[in-house]
Amino acid sequence: MFSTPQPRRGIGGPRLRACAAAALSLAALPALAQPAPAPIAGHPSHGTPHVTAAPVAPTLSTLRESFEAAWARQPEAASAAQYRSAAQARQSVANGWTPEPAALELATKTDRWHRNEGSRELEVGVAVPLWLPGERGHSQALAQAEIEALDARQAAARLRLAGTLREAWWQLHRDRLQVELAQARRDSAARLAADVARRVRAGDLARADQHQADGNVAAAEAELAESRAQLAVHEQALRTLAAQPLGAQSDMPEPLPQGADPSAGPVDEQAVAEHPALREAQGRLRVAERAQALAGAQTRANPELTVATTRERGGQGERYAQTVTVGVRIPFGSSGARETKAAAAAAATLEALAQLELERLRIAGEVASARARLAGASALAQAADRRATLARETQGFVGKAFRAGEIDLPNRLRVELEAADAERQSAIARLNVSQAISALRQALGLLPQ
Repeated sequence: MFSTPQPRRGIGGPRLRACAAAALSLAALPALAQPAPAPIAGHPSHGTPHVTAAPVAPTLSTLRESFEAAWARQPEAASAAQYRSAAQARQSVANGWTPEPAALELATKTDRWHRNEGSRELEVGVAVPLWLPGERGHSQALAQAEIEALDARQAAARLRLAGTLREAWWQLHRDRLQVELAQARRDSAARLAADVARRVRAGDLARADQHQADGNVAAAEAELAESRAQLAVHEQALRTLAAQPLGAQSDMPEPLPQGADPSAGPVDEQAVAEHPALREAQGRLRVAERAQALAGAQTRANPELTVATTRERGGQGERYAQTVTVGVRIPFGSSGARETKAAAAAAATLEALAQLELERLRIAGEVASARARLAGASALAQAADRRATLARETQGFVGKAFRAGEIDLPNRLRVELEAADAERQSAIARLNVSQAISALRQALGLLPQ
C-alpha cells in the first residue's frame, strides 16, 4: 500500500495547544500554593464565605503591548515626573533676579547696660545677592540643557528596555517552536513505532526493529520534555519583564526598516543622529559644556547689595534721626573649592566628548552588523526551505519503499531524522529572519512595533 508524502506541518495548531497547556499549568501553580480560606464564624454558608472575583488583567499578545507594559513599571518611568520637576525648579532659579533669596538684617545698639544715658540706635536692612557677570545666562543655559538631557535619557532607557524585551520575546518564540517541532517528531516517531509493531506481529520485521522504533519514541519524548522545560523558564522571564499574563503571542515580524539592504549604501546620517543613545550622549556633552561655562563665570562668591535705614538718638531727651545706608559687598579672590569645581567641569566635558565619539562609532558598527545579519539570515532561510522541501519529498519516497519492504528500518529512521532536522532548521531560519529584523530596528534606535 502506497501513501502520499506528508504535507508540511503548520505551526499554528500545535503552538496554540502548547501555549494553552503551558498557560494552564502555570496558572494552576499559584492556586495550588495558595492556602484555603479559613471559615468565618457565624456565616450562613457554614465556612464558605462569599469571595469577590479579582479583575482579570489583560493578556499581552504583541511585542508593542509587552513593551508598554514593561516600561510602565520601570524605575526610570516612575521617577521621570520628579526629575522633570527638579529640572524645572532649577530653571526657575536661573530665571530669577537674584542667585539667592534676599536676606533681612536687623540690628540695635543701646547704652542701657553701662552708662544708660539714653543712646539708642535701630537698623533695618535688606541684603540682596547679585549675579556675577555672565552667571545668570550660563545658569539658564545649563538648566535648559538639563531638561533636554532628561528627555534624551528617558528615550535611551526605553530603547535599552526594548533591546532586553526583544531578546526575551524571540527567545520565547524559539522555545515554543522547539516544543512544537519536538511534539511533531514525537508524533511521527509514535506512528512509525505503531507501524513497526504491526509488522512485527505479522512477522515482517524482527523484535530488534521494534526496539529501535521504541527507542526513537523515547528520544523524541526526552527532547519534548527538555523543550517544555526551556519554554517554562523563558516564559517566566518574559512575564517578569512585563508583569502581566501572556496570551497567544503573535510571531509576526516587525516592519522592515529603511536601510535594511546592505547593498543600498551607508545608512542615512540623519537617521543615526536621531538615535536615542546618541542623543543621550549629546545631552551629557551639552550639560558638561554648560556646567564648565558656568564654573568659568563663578570666579568668586556673589556680591551683595545692602539697603538699610537707621533710626538713632545720641542721648535722653534728644530727637530721633533717620538715615539711609546703601552698600555693596564684593568678595576678593577665588577659593580652592571653586577652582576644583572648574577643573572637574572641564574633565567631565572631555569625558562626555570622548564618550560621544565612541557611541557614534558603536552605533554605526551595530547598524552595519545588523544589516549583514539580516542579509545572511534571509539567504539561510531560503536554503533551509529548499532543504526542507527536498527532505519531505524524500521522506515520502522512503515511506513508500519501507511499506513495500524495499528498505530496512535503520534507513527509514535515518531519513525520518533528516526530515525532522530539515523542518527544524527551516522553521528556526524563518524565526531568525524575524529576530534579525528586530535587531536591525534596535540598532537603528527604533522602538517595538
